[in-house]
Amino acid sequence: MYIRPGYRDKNGKRHAYWYLVESYRTSRGPRQRTVAYLGEMDKGCRLGIKAAANGETFYAGELFDRTEPQWVEVDPKGVRVENARSFGGYWVGVELMRRIGLEGFFRNVLPSGREKIPWHEMGKVLILSRLINPSSELYIAEHLYAKSAMEYLLGVPSSAVDDNRLYRALDQVLPHKEALEVYLKEQLGTLFDLEFNLILYDVTSTYFEGEAALNNLAQRGYSRDHRPDCKQVCIALAVTREGIPFGYELFAGNRSDVTTLQEIVVLMESRYGRAQGIWCVDRGMLSEENVAFLQQSGRRYIAGTPRSMLKRFERDLLSGQWETIREGLEIQRCASPQGNETFILCRSRERREKERAIHRRFEERIERGLETMAASCRKRAWQRGVIERRIGRLLGCNSRAAGLFDVTVQEQKGHATIAWKKVNTWREWADLSEGCYLLRSNVTDWTAEELWEAYIQLTEAEEAFRIHKSDLRIRPIWHQKEGRVKAHILVCFLAFVLWKTFAQICKRSGLGDEPRRIFKELSDIKVQDVILPARSGREICLRCVTEPTEHQEILLQRLKMVMPKRLEFAKCSVDF
Repeated sequence: MYIRPGYRDKNGKRHAYWYLVESYRTSRGPRQRTVAYLGEMDKGCRLGIKAAANGETFYAGELFDRTEPQWVEVDPKGVRVENARSFGGYWVGVELMRRIGLEGFFRNVLPSGREKIPWHEMGKVLILSRLINPSSELYIAEHLYAKSAMEYLLGVPSSAVDDNRLYRALDQVLPHKEALEVYLKEQLGTLFDLEFNLILYDVTSTYFEGEAALNNLAQRGYSRDHRPDCKQVCIALAVTREGIPFGYELFAGNRSDVTTLQEIVVLMESRYGRAQGIWCVDRGMLSEENVAFLQQSGRRYIAGTPRSMLKRFERDLLSGQWETIREGLEIQRCASPQGNETFILCRSRERREKERAIHRRFEERIERGLETMAASCRKRAWQRGVIERRIGRLLGCNSRAAGLFDVTVQEQKGHATIAWKKVNTWREWADLSEGCYLLRSNVTDWTAEELWEAYIQLTEAEEAFRIHKSDLRIRPIWHQKEGRVKAHILVCFLAFVLWKTFAQICKRSGLGDEPRRIFKELSDIKVQDVILPARSGREICLRCVTEPTEHQEILLQRLKMVMPKRLEFAKCSVDF
């Protein structure tokens, strides 16, 4: 409620008569109605009416004329601060959603119905929580929301946020996944002048806690999280060369990477149209069948190859016709036997040192293990089959150097004996190929250096997965139903979109493209209620944002973001 003046001219003078007015919503928009006629009043009476209309202590700056001076005497001994909440990070999140139009999109696709709290507001609660303080829906409802400034920024009272309402919000958002991806691709492309000429594609997995018995996506497979004891789901993600996401899909946890490529290519083209983009994939994605699929349809690609394919280019490795493109990195272009592809041999000094250290470490492990088993055989009569199985396990656990050893097990008078020797040909090939890898592509109008640089951009897709798993905590998945799992991953995807949006803003502001520390720094800004006890007996409450530190102020200036110094009191009531 608020008071509004009405003016009348009487005896040549203008008189102000005051009305107590209430705002309410209708299907045609907001309307006002007069609750009471107050007549003429001085400033003191008006202030009392304002406080009484709200049914509580007087709150300065709420819905009333801010230009009207309000002077009161305050007892400094009774001044106190209450209700401090985290503000800065959530405010940045709301600002990011506004810049990419996510709030408007939700308003359009999630129209208000009979629900007391609009679904688009609850969707924003989920996304902001995932971006700033990733938590379960139950923790958001019982702890996080009441400790954050989301109530002030979104206008949704904490009493209205419960886990059931958050779960139902997940169900409301999920059907709009495809429309969201198309919309965000258009918005981000326009906002940051993105070119979608290179599509970086990769797959990861994340695991479940629980059986997820009724979820067909929950299967056991190769776990990137080193949790083979848990069921998992595979997430396929496509990003631009800047790491901006524009699409993802879910596959069953037992799906191998190589079987997803054709499906995802067809899906992305049906969603965004057939473009001249170049698909860039890792070596685990490309089989001869996939190569034929891409070539027959005229699509272009850059891909890594299995290490076994290096054997075909042994002569090129020995030729010495290398081109240095940067310190510690050499490449050379090789033609394919069929002539329809280009192969790029790459040799990295850092990678050679790393692989050599790995080979040395595994070699030492195998040698120690064989010596231990040989000593055990001299002390005890082991059967040959038992020793062979132990050797198999040892070589299997240290497969990177297993080819170096030629191990034989013999049995003499019931005693197993072990003998081994090192294979020189394996050693020679390892010395030659350490630090080398091979790329293949049907792109003919790029130089070898450009092809290599495009392939290296795959680290952006890997970084996207790291952010999902570490900063946004997509794992583990506690949901059991398939729909809720999909909605959980969609919320994580939308939070990642905001993360990368902020990264691009930081980059353009000269703050680098890693927003992790900036988020943490700005999240330290709080909002709190300052209570001023007046001499008249009432209390004045000001909802103030803490003054940014010098460092925080510099960050806000560079980001061209103006954080408010004070918030208005929004009155919310919900009928359950």
